[in-house]
Amino acid sequence: MPPASDPEKPQVTGQDKRMTSPPTPSLPGVAVLLAAGAGSRFIGSTHKLLAPLGDRSVLEASLAAVRAAGFSSIVVVTGAVAIPHSYLDDPTIVVRHNPDWARGQATSINVGLRAVAELGSHVAVIGLGDQPFVTATAWRDVARAESPIAVATYDGTRGNPVRLEADVWPLLPTTGDVGARELLRLRPELVREVACDGSAADIDTQEDLAPWT
Repeated sequence: MPPASDPEKPQVTGQDKRMTSPPTPSLPGVAVLLAAGAGSRFIGSTHKLLAPLGDRSVLEASLAAVRAAGFSSIVVVTGAVAIPHSYLDDPTIVVRHNPDWARGQATSINVGLRAVAELGSHVAVIGLGDQPFVTATAWRDVARAESPIAVATYDGTRGNPVRLEADVWPLLPTTGDVGARELLRLRPELVREVACDGSAADIDTQEDLAPWT
């Protein structure tokens, strides 16, 4: 992970989009897609999120599933790499750049949660931009789970997305390369598991991508 003092912090393409009041949601909550990390384990000519996967990129595939799920608002948290404007040119998408992305995933989650609160929602459904095989159905099923915390499972293994109601947001870490896993471990009585199709496989290396291309 690059140090927090790294002076080279690429800027997201264009300005952060202005918040507007969302329409009546077709799904509970706001989707948050994290796309801020350095992807340092991916050795290649491009960032892993922009690497080709069939006829689109890894991030395009991940974002397509979120959009197909039917959320009225999607927060995309950017950081280390400039995301092409064409990926984000959708009225349902709100972009938030995380200037502290090098301090770990927890900082991006908190950027996303602040955006969800500004949109007037008390439910965030969080997933990762480097998990292109999470399906729209998985996003929908987790969003609709009535529990303070809900987590997708794949063949019995927990993955993403994760649904978090506002009451548990203060329990999340604020720095470090960690997500909600520790919260799920510490507060099992709040957690509902949601069996999902698809896969929460990460694209972290060229080897991860090779079987799918």
